[in-house]
Amino acid sequence: MLTEQDYKDGQIVLIDKPLQWTSFQVVNKVRWRIRKTFGIKKIKVGHAGTLDPLASGLLIICTGKFTKRIQEFMGQTKEYTGTITLGATTPSYDLETEVDQTFPIDHISTENIQQATKGFIGEIEQYPPVFSALKKDGKRLYEYAREGEEVTVVARKITISEFEITRIELPEVDFRVVCGKGTYIRSLAHDFGKALQSGGHLSALRRTKIGSFDVTDAISPEIFENQLRAEIETL
Repeated sequence: MLTEQDYKDGQIVLIDKPLQWTSFQVVNKVRWRIRKTFGIKKIKVGHAGTLDPLASGLLIICTGKFTKRIQEFMGQTKEYTGTITLGATTPSYDLETEVDQTFPIDHISTENIQQATKGFIGEIEQYPPVFSALKKDGKRLYEYAREGEEVTVVARKITISEFEITRIELPEVDFRVVCGKGTYIRSLAHDFGKALQSGGHLSALRRTKIGSFDVTDAISPEIFENQLRAEIETL
């Protein structure tokens, strides 16, 4: 049974982030539950790598002194599964915004799709989405995008070690990707559509691994809350 001091000394909590939750909301929920359970005013809680509201899956939550390890976890290899919908693009490269352009997909074959993945393996240059939290001149890119301002996005070197297609039912293509720090799967979906002389956007995403941590070992925010409450009731 974990004590107040255990959480202050540092704990890693693996959360399976639900759809529609922000990563910040998960951190707030965990912090609030720990504070309420032990009747404390302050405790450090942070996460090791944001997941968009439209994505689910593994979120590493660090408490107390372990918040110093966040950068270490953020630098580890990540695995994602998801769905790319071909034949249409959106400004955010996912379902956060409406479709802005449509493209033909009649020419796309299973062989084309499998072949296209090879162009994304290894160290590649990737342009982050304009709808992202990256900063330019002290302002987040999505703020420029929502205001309709043009902004130049600089390409970054990223590494994709595995890109596997797991299901093809056009216009949907399911995938599994293993990648390094700073990779935007939304950008990968957008660029994958281009590589097929069409368009593409991310329509589902789940983070399944971060380093040696696996989503199968993670729990929902509600289960975390219930476990802490149950521990206190048994004292």
